[in-house]
Amino acid sequence: MAELMDSARKLGWVLLNCTVRFIFMFINNFVAIPSYCLYLILLQPLRIWDSPTFWYIEGIMFKWMLAMVSSWGWVAGYTVTEWGDDVRPFSEDEAMVIVNHQATGDVCTLMMCLQDKGTVVRKMMWLMDHVFKYTNFGLVSLIHGDFFIKQGKTHRDKQLIYLKDHLDRYYQSRDRKWIVLFPEGGFLRKRRETSQAFAKKNSLPHLTHVTLPRLGATQVILRTLGAQQENGSVSSESGPQSQSGYKRKGLQWVVDVTIAYPQARPMDIQTWIFGYRPPTVTHVHYRVYPIKEVPVDTAPLTDWLYQRFVEKEDLLTHFYATGSFPPAKGQKEMPSRAMTLDPVWLCFIQSLAFASGYMWYRVLQYAYCWVF
Repeated sequence: MAELMDSARKLGWVLLNCTVRFIFMFINNFVAIPSYCLYLILLQPLRIWDSPTFWYIEGIMFKWMLAMVSSWGWVAGYTVTEWGDDVRPFSEDEAMVIVNHQATGDVCTLMMCLQDKGTVVRKMMWLMDHVFKYTNFGLVSLIHGDFFIKQGKTHRDKQLIYLKDHLDRYYQSRDRKWIVLFPEGGFLRKRRETSQAFAKKNSLPHLTHVTLPRLGATQVILRTLGAQQENGSVSSESGPQSQSGYKRKGLQWVVDVTIAYPQARPMDIQTWIFGYRPPTVTHVHYRVYPIKEVPVDTAPLTDWLYQRFVEKEDLLTHFYATGSFPPAKGQKEMPSRAMTLDPVWLCFIQSLAFASGYMWYRVLQYAYCWVF
């Protein structure tokens, strides 16, 4: 009987916690997203007069929006430990980020772990499944200039044309630096069986923790954002001038990100919202490649990209067996570092969101009374 009562108390606490968190996040979205949109509407004259300054301000607000999402997980005890290369020295360079994809929580994890990487968050562009366009955060991403891609063979060729056009129109004009994509083209649980069948048919590696990546978007990004090609690779020489007035160098790095969850249990966005899972540390491994090492032609790029995901498979296999990533060649152990967020700063961002929501409510209320 005592055990039953104890279980009932724990269940009641979980339900109460989930309810309070859901109400808070609903209100958080209700005030933050409209405020973001209204500020940008107010700043439209600046966009015409001084576009770089407009997108600089938008980038700051975009980073704040992502910080609010990060705070949802941080408060629930969902933290990140980072492994491998330190990417902070490359935060001001242009880079393509390739990430394994297990669940919707991957995006939230990246939003958190990139918060302390200089200007990366406010100057980044995301490639996401078109379904995300219809979520609560879709409008923010649409305004920021992220690209929503439709999956499937029937859409593939057109989507790659749309992607190139999108990059030509928005990447340089909005002073973007990092572009993030998930080359697998879907969640692990949805693509694993199809990927393994394809690998068996074509004598390719059998992968369990990742799937074989798709080439299209990666190749379009390299060809569009890289400087002139040298010997089948992307050059690191200076490219066209940006709106800010400096000479762009084009892509300089490929940042290979591998996300690992304890016991291979991915976190989804529902977990971040409701916080029903116990405090969890997600592990993120970085490896940085100079752009000159990355081929652009189809056959060598396919081999290069496949090799990266074979390496991800090895990393994840080792992690799930030992709880840590394997050391690099010449090292005895892989150093790790806990990624931290400043709680005072997170409170400031949340307070600013609610204050902005109240301010815009009063402004619109006054405008309504004045008109009617």
